[in-house]
Amino acid sequence: MKMKKMMLPAAISAVTLALSASAMAATWKMATGDAAGGTQYELGTKFAELIEEKTDGDIKVNIFPNSQLGSEQDTVNNASMGMLDLSIVAINNITPFSPTVGVLTLPYVIQSAEDAKKLTQGEIGDQMTENTIRDAGVRILGWAYSGCRRLTNSVKPVATPEDLDGLVIRVPKNEIMIAAYQAWGVNPNPLAWSETFTALQQGVVDGQDNPYITIDAMKFYEVQDHVTDSCYVFSLEPLIMGEGQFQSLDPEMQQAVLDAGKEATEHSFEYLLETEADIKDKLVNEHGMTITEPANDEKEWIEQATQIWPDFYDSIGGKEKLDQALEALGREPAPSK
Repeated sequence: MKMKKMMLPAAISAVTLALSASAMAATWKMATGDAAGGTQYELGTKFAELIEEKTDGDIKVNIFPNSQLGSEQDTVNNASMGMLDLSIVAINNITPFSPTVGVLTLPYVIQSAEDAKKLTQGEIGDQMTENTIRDAGVRILGWAYSGCRRLTNSVKPVATPEDLDGLVIRVPKNEIMIAAYQAWGVNPNPLAWSETFTALQQGVVDGQDNPYITIDAMKFYEVQDHVTDSCYVFSLEPLIMGEGQFQSLDPEMQQAVLDAGKEATEHSFEYLLETEADIKDKLVNEHGMTITEPANDEKEWIEQATQIWPDFYDSIGGKEKLDQALEALGREPAPSK
């Protein structure tokens, strides 16, 4: 798998050192890919509230939603180079910079909100933070929990992989997610997030997948009619800060940032549990979407998609990385190649 070249912390030290003088009494910029109303924005606003409180107003955060400050992958680069203070991005947009994070995007590894919390807030999550510092020059401060990615489309109900025949589905520019759809017998269309709504509106693609909260926040119900209640990937969105900037902060400020990230993460988890059912109901009863359950408890989807796991063992740091995650979830080891 080809990985995007990253600027490492050593290459940006001159930029980040300049930040230390202005670390206190500052206004930080935070980018989010999603619109206001989504879980990225909810995590961001909670973090902003907490960091202002913990620093007695010395640090304020301005949030720029809807990719105003560039694509999510651009903001990863910009944060690593000290050109952006904070960003919240879909986990698949971290994976090209820090491939081992891809273990959390393998289809059907995470099958519930509880699975997601157990992995991100445990030893696996700590390893992901260390790896993104090493590989990408950014530190994961917290996580937004958006929920299972649900397939939507404008053409027909979809209950089985065979029902995808004839549909053009947008996916992120992520090799694991592309491979999952190919395992189901379709060739998806990789598009940047910022292009997705327009592509759906113009019929360039028939469908996409995202959690209920994102479907609602992005108003996909205006251009999509059908939802498949699937859960092939759980949508996680890390809050990141450039490691150079983090290290430029004094120890007390670093702890305030870490504590705010941890508390905002817990808030995001509770927010998902409290709101998802209501949003699902609103999509059906207010916006007229039709929800279809996957056939046979999603068995066919799972069997076909998990066949791609061995293809990505090398890129995620070895089969043992996946086995460690599965063990943490109380499940059997992954198949060998």
